This record gives sequence, structure tokens and C-alpha cells, in this order.
Amino acid sequence: MTQTTEENSPQSDTEVPVSHSGSRSPSSAPPATLSSAAASPLAPSLPGRGVLIIAGLFVIAAGLKSAQDLFVPFLLSSFIAILAATPLFWLRRKGVPNGLALTLVIVVIILGVVLTGALLAQSTSAFSAKLPFYQERLFTIQSAILAWLSIHFPDVNAAQALQQISPGSALSFAGNTLARLGGALSNSFLISLTVIFILAEAASIPQKLTAILSDPKTDMPHFARFVANMNRYVAIKTSASLATGVLVTTVLSVLGIDFAILWGLLALLLNFIPNIGSVIAAIPPVLLAMIQFGLPSASIVALAFVVINVFMGNFIEPRFMGRELGLSTLVVFLSLIVWGWILGPVGMLLSVPLTMTAKIALETNPQTHWLAYLLGPAEPKTPRNTDDARDQI
Repeated sequence: MTQTTEENSPQSDTEVPVSHSGSRSPSSAPPATLSSAAASPLAPSLPGRGVLIIAGLFVIAAGLKSAQDLFVPFLLSSFIAILAATPLFWLRRKGVPNGLALTLVIVVIILGVVLTGALLAQSTSAFSAKLPFYQERLFTIQSAILAWLSIHFPDVNAAQALQQISPGSALSFAGNTLARLGGALSNSFLISLTVIFILAEAASIPQKLTAILSDPKTDMPHFARFVANMNRYVAIKTSASLATGVLVTTVLSVLGIDFAILWGLLALLLNFIPNIGSVIAAIPPVLLAMIQFGLPSASIVALAFVVINVFMGNFIEPRFMGRELGLSTLVVFLSLIVWGWILGPVGMLLSVPLTMTAKIALETNPQTHWLAYLLGPAEPKTPRNTDDARDQI
């Protein structure tokens, strides 16, 4: 009995202390948190995961920038295919055979791309030929303004500030941007061929997604809503941009401004950039009006741009598009800089459609709806999923 007691005594030293109530003492609780952390020593922490995501985004941006010559035609083709998908599906619903509908849409696309590229190339070369004359005239006007300021306001530093401004550089920038865009559109064969393949595969995309998705009944409505919203946004924005370009061309032609069609095309393209695009599009024709006819004509051109853009941006587009597809002004400006740096003038042109694609994709998922709300403009009323967004934040 004594030997048995002595043999069991070491085990009694290692037994877990038991309280009077029969439960384990708090000091003996197993360190589950430490053991689980030790089990996965390579799992990144939350700040480390954020750093990895940011680093990955920079790597992707650098890759897109280096592959700009390959990626830009594909991006233009995708954008044109989205524009062409709406009339293609409309023709199919009207009973037109698939092959005939696709042929009609492709013919219109090829004609549009070729004519736009040829118009840009011809107009920009003629504008570049007259650019030195315009820059010289602007320099003369700027010198006269500086002389007037120095005489009437000798103590004001406005003259020194004007010396740092080069109005001719705005014309050079507009000409170079349009020339590079025309060069991208000049590769019409590759763009048209890519559009043909995209449209030919458009009908089979839903079946492919249904086959590869793990839960098609839940995920397919998100894809359908994303495609419907994107097509609606692009169709309405393109129609408003066409109307803006026609109005600008008409007004400038009536006033006798040089290269009215070129500036109307520039207004059409830059209308895809809300708030900022209309300001950029107005600078070259206002400067040309000042060169040709003086300050009164330049004021009339500036007023015409304000009226056209206020009418289209505040009355026409909101009536058909609504406010739910809007972007914050800061987001528009940052997307313009980022996509312009990555993809050049084409990235600046498509900066808002690309950002809108990300916003609509975020809106389709309830878990990322709060991110889409952050990208949008401030609204006086509370969004419908604000409570869920606060919980997720």
C-alpha cells in the first residue's frame, strides 16, 4: 500500500487543480489563442495583408503600363463591343438572324472606327501645321496683357503669375492627345477583329458562366445586373456625348471657329469624363476664339460650353440615367490621373467607364456594397444598405 502511494504521488503533483465546486481553475485553462497562432506562423496579420494587396496592385499597374501597346487595343475593343451589344441583341429580339445581325453591327462599327480615325488624323495634322501660328498669337496676347497689368497695377504680382502660364501648351496638349488617340484608332483591323470575336462569343457567355460557377442560381443574377447596368450606363452616356459633340460643332461652326468638327469630336470624347472633361474640352476652342476674333468671341464660346454642359449634365443625363451610377468628383479626378498614367490618352478617355465597371461590380455584391457607396457622390438620404455597410466596416 505504501509503495502504491509513493508511485502515485508524482502523478498527483501533475494533476490539474480542482476547485471546491469541481470545475477547473482558471489558471489551468489551455492557451487556445497562442496555440492556434503558433499553428499557423506564416499567416499574415491584417496590416501585413493590406501591404500585400497594395503591393499587388502596384505590380498589376506596372504590368499594364508596360503592356500598354497590347492592352489598349483590347480595351478599346471591349468598350466598342459593349456599345455594339445593345443593337445586336435588339436585332435578335426583332427576329433578325444571328449572322445577319452580327454582320450589320460589324459593318457599322468598322465604318465608325475608320471614319473617326481618318477624321482625327486629318484634322490633327492640319491643326499641327497651324499650331506655331496660334502659339505666336497667344504669346503676343499674353505679352499685351502683361504690359497692361504692369502699367495699371504695378504693385500686383499678377504679371509674375501670368509669366508662368503657357496657353500655347494647352493647344499642344490637345493636339498631341488627339493625335495619339487617332493613332490608336488607326489600328482598325485589330480592333474590328477583336470586336467580332467578342460579339460572336457574347451569346455563349451565360452558358459558360453557369457551367463554371459553384452556385449559378445565386451568382448569375449578380452578373445579369452588372451587365444590364453597364450597358445602360454606356448607352446613355454615349448618346449624351454624341448630342454634346453635335451641339458644340454646330455652335463653333456658326461662330466661324477653326476646326469646329475637331473640337466637337473632342467634346464628344471628353464628355465621358464628368465635371473635368467639359472644362478640358472647352479650353482649346476658347483660346482659338480669342486668337481669331478677340475676347468677346471667346466669352461667347465659353458661355456656349457652359450652357451645353449644364443642360446635358444636369437635365438630360440625370433624367434617363439617374443618380445611382454617379461617381464622386474626387474619384473621377483620381481615376483620370491613374488610368491616364497607366494607359495614356485612351486611359484618360476610358477612366470613368473603367471605374464605373468596378463600382457596378461592387454594387452587385452585398458584401462590397459599402465600397461602391464610398466611390459615389454624397447623398442627403441614407443608402439602403448603410446598416449592413456599417456592420462590415
